[in-house]
Amino acid sequence: MVVTIEEVKRLKDLTGVGLTDAKQALEAAGGDFDKALDEMRKKGLTKADKRAEREASEGAVITYNHDSRIGVVVELNCETSFVAKTEEFLQLGQDIAMHIVASNPEFISSEHIPEEIRDEKAKEFKDKVVAEGKPADIADNIVEGMLKKYFAERCLLDQPFVKDQDKDVAMLIKEHIAKLGENIVVRKMARIELGQRNG
Repeated sequence: MVVTIEEVKRLKDLTGVGLTDAKQALEAAGGDFDKALDEMRKKGLTKADKRAEREASEGAVITYNHDSRIGVVVELNCETSFVAKTEEFLQLGQDIAMHIVASNPEFISSEHIPEEIRDEKAKEFKDKVVAEGKPADIADNIVEGMLKKYFAERCLLDQPFVKDQDKDVAMLIKEHIAKLGENIVVRKMARIELGQRNG
């Protein structure tokens, strides 16, 4: 696989390392971007991951209105009021809000899924797998895979970003963490669609 300068820059932006380190990581991974990123994470080289541990209590409440039919409100947090006012941060909020209009996620991340909803789905999938006659020793693994896929489609951070399907929303946020030098967190989201009941 050929290592392109675009991929090197993308890895550099996402991890916060120098161009040389990013290029070497990609070359070592045979040009496989995900593998290179994973290796850098294992070595603790990604600054974005380290920043994710820091408190984010500043930010902005960002709204997006689509054709006066769908409205979204997002609370996007960062560490300082300075970053909260930057064009890049506010644009990220707009992009996330627009994504929520298009993809209608139910949860921010897998950590936000209530246990009773997860348990209910697990039971439903287990009943289905057992009814199909799958062996008991592999049924749990099948159910786990089904749960992961089902909730990935419904969690904002796991969804492919509508403006660039090659990355998920979590990666979009990480790129901005690396660029802006602060932790960024989607704290709350709400989507209102004309004529639709909530819940």
